[in-house]
Amino acid sequence: MQQTFDGKVVVVTGAGSGIGRMAAELFAAHGAKVVVSDLNEERSSEVVGQIKENGGEATMIPCDVAQHEQVKQLIDKTVEHYGRLDIAINNAGIGGKTARTVDMPLDAWDKVMQVNASSVFYCMKYQIAQMLEQGGGVILNTASIAGLRGLPNSIAYVASKHAVVGMTKTAAMEYARNNIRINAICPAFTVTNLFDPDVMDQISGGLSDKLKKGIPMKRFGEAREIADAMLYLCSDRASFITGHAMPVDGGLTA
Repeated sequence: MQQTFDGKVVVVTGAGSGIGRMAAELFAAHGAKVVVSDLNEERSSEVVGQIKENGGEATMIPCDVAQHEQVKQLIDKTVEHYGRLDIAINNAGIGGKTARTVDMPLDAWDKVMQVNASSVFYCMKYQIAQMLEQGGGVILNTASIAGLRGLPNSIAYVASKHAVVGMTKTAAMEYARNNIRINAICPAFTVTNLFDPDVMDQISGGLSDKLKKGIPMKRFGEAREIADAMLYLCSDRASFITGHAMPVDGGLTA
C-alpha cells in the first residue's frame, strides 16, 4: 500500500506552527484536503498560503480547542466545506508552567488540563460522531513521552498527556468495530519554535545538553520526523493499529 491521502479530508489543530504545521503541509503534499486550525489566524493563513503555493488544497478554520462550542463548529464547518472528515489530528497543546507539585498554581493546573486534555475529549466527541455517520475514519492525538513516564516539575503537563493516552486507548476500544482507528503519538523533545535548544541554553546555561544526554540517540527530534510518523499511523499501511501510543523519542522511553 502506498502512503497516499488523495481526496482525504484532514483536520489538524495547532497547525499554525511546529509539528502541526509540518503535519498539515505533509498531508497536503500527499494529496489531502487540509483544514488548518489554530488560535493564531495570521499563522494559519500563512500555512494555507504555503500549501496552496505548493499545489495543495487547504482552508483555514480558527478554533480555540479549549472551548467545546468552537470545537463543534470546527467539525461542522469542515463537513459543510468538504462534505466529510476522514482524518483528525488533535495536536493543539501547551507546555504550561513548570513547578514542583506543591508549588504548582491551581490556575496553571486548570489551564493545562483544559487545553491539553479536555480539548482532546471535545475533539474526539464530535469527530467520532461524524465518523460514525459516514462509516469510519482515523483520529491521531498528540501526547508526549510525558504521557508514558514521569517528568519532575511538570505535574500538570504530565497529567494532561497521561490523560490523552488513556482517552486514546479507551475510545479506540469503544469504536474499533466501527471502522474508526484512534492512536496517539508521543514525541520526545522536538526542535520547534516552542523548543529552541539555543534559546534554552541562553536561559538555563546548558540545559539542552543535559536533556540530550538522556536520549540514547544523543539528539533532539525534528518536526519532520514526528510528522512522518503521524502520516504512517493515519495511512492504510497502519490499518491494524489502534489504541496505540507510539513513542517517537530516539529511544528515551526504552
